Amino acid sequence: MIQVSVIVSTYNNPEWLKKVLWGFNCQTYKGFELIVADDGSGPETKQMVEEMREQVFYDIKHVWQEDDGFQKCRILNKAIDVCDAEYIIMTDGDCIPREDFVQVHYINKEQGYFISGGYYMLPMNISKAITLEDIEKQNCFNIQWLKEMGIPKTFKNNKLTASGFISKLLNTITPTNASWNGHNSSAWKKDILNVNGFDERMQYGGEDRELGERLFNFGIKSKQLRYSAVCVHLDHKRGYKTPEAIAKNQLIRKETKSKKAVWTHYGITK
Repeated sequence: MIQVSVIVSTYNNPEWLKKVLWGFNCQTYKGFELIVADDGSGPETKQMVEEMREQVFYDIKHVWQEDDGFQKCRILNKAIDVCDAEYIIMTDGDCIPREDFVQVHYINKEQGYFISGGYYMLPMNISKAITLEDIEKQNCFNIQWLKEMGIPKTFKNNKLTASGFISKLLNTITPTNASWNGHNSSAWKKDILNVNGFDERMQYGGEDRELGERLFNFGIKSKQLRYSAVCVHLDHKRGYKTPEAIAKNQLIRKETKSKKAVWTHYGITK
């Protein structure tokens, strides 16, 4: 029985996406489908997804659109449209989920709330070194293994080591806002539809936060789970990050806040 739809956004990085799809094949909670929200990748991604369909236990839907620059909001809206479950988790094609990732989102879901999770950023050398076996054995979430690979000792290591009471405490005291994060957030599908999904005018830079800001305006609260809902973020370049796009997005977000906007006219329903 499908209880959860997981949306994974991607663009032209089949090597990283494959590691993410393997991560979802290791989940303790199995009642989910997965939608690859593909913002114009080439044929290598399509071929890899076809191959993975034969190798994983869950159903994969591949939603693709023509490459038209950074149009993540547009492809996410298309992916939301094909979700069969009432509850949606969103993450990115460079974030490998820990084996309890879907379960943590699922058991903490609550009417009137969305969930904000965290990520642990890995350097490029470790991102490349992670094998299928490292994902299956959960080595890439094991702080000892990561230290042997050269990860320094920092407070953020608590994201991987905290559990039980400690993770709840850290979720409570973290100074970070429980905003909508594209790499690790979840909500009821009806709430996302009630604010009309993502604003498709927005390109890179805060486009996911803006959805969260409209959910807040709609009266939805957020839960902070950055020390419980955990994924490791593989390294990559951000060639689509431009000052113009960020400035444009900041203006849209400013308007959303000042007008307490709930609905975008540039979302799922045109």
